[in-house]
Amino acid sequence: MKSPIYVAIDTPDLERARDIAGRVRNHVGGLKLGLEFFSANGRQGVRDMAEFELPIFLDLKLHDIPNTVGKAVQALRPLNPAILTVHAAGGRAMMEDAKAAAPSDTKVVAVTILTSLDGSDLASMGMASDPHEQVVRLTELARDSGIDGVVCSGNEVAAAKKVWPGGFFVVPGVRPANSHTGDQKRVMTPRAALDAGASILVVGRPITQAPDPDQAARAIEATL
Repeated sequence: MKSPIYVAIDTPDLERARDIAGRVRNHVGGLKLGLEFFSANGRQGVRDMAEFELPIFLDLKLHDIPNTVGKAVQALRPLNPAILTVHAAGGRAMMEDAKAAAPSDTKVVAVTILTSLDGSDLASMGMASDPHEQVVRLTELARDSGIDGVVCSGNEVAAAKKVWPGGFFVVPGVRPANSHTGDQKRVMTPRAALDAGASILVVGRPITQAPDPDQAARAIEATL
C-alpha cells in the first residue's frame, strides 16, 4: 500500500525542493506544494516536481467569488494535480464551481479550520469558539457541495468522518511524538491521526528540516 504521508515542501527554492523530493521519494505517498513554493516557481515549478512521479497535492487554499475560483481552477487544469484545496468558508457555490472546473481525477478538498488556529482565535473572529463545532458545520457544507473531502486537524477528523463517512480527509499539523509543534496549535501524531480517520497525512518540518529527510520519513512511516 502506498504511504499516506504527503511531505509538505514549503520553500521558494526549487533546487532545495527537488533535493528533498529526491531524498524522500521512496518513503512518502506524495508531494504537497503550497503558496510559498507556487508563488516563487509557478506552474513550471509544479511540472518540475511532477518529474518525481509522485502525486502532487497543490495546496493553494483558493478563496474568492465562485466565478474567480472556478476560472483559477480551470487555469490549473493542465497540471492535473491529485489534490487541490479551496476554503470551505468560500461557500457552497464557490466549492461547486471549483469541483466543476477541476479535472475529473483531481480531488477537490476544502480547508475547514487552519491548524494554526485555536478556540480563542475563532472567538476573536466572531466565530464559534469550539473548533469541533465549526469543522463539523463546514464539513457538512463541503459534503453537500459535491466536492471530495476536507482538510481538518487530527483532533476533529473523527467528528468530520462521522458526518461524512465517504469523505476524503486530509490531516495537516501532524507531528511525531516529542517533536516541536512550531506554529501549529492543534496537532496529533501520525498513527493517532490515521486511527481517527485520516485519509492522508501532511508532514512538513519534521521531515524537511531533519538532518536526514529520508531517515525522518522512514521513521514516521515505521509508526504507521
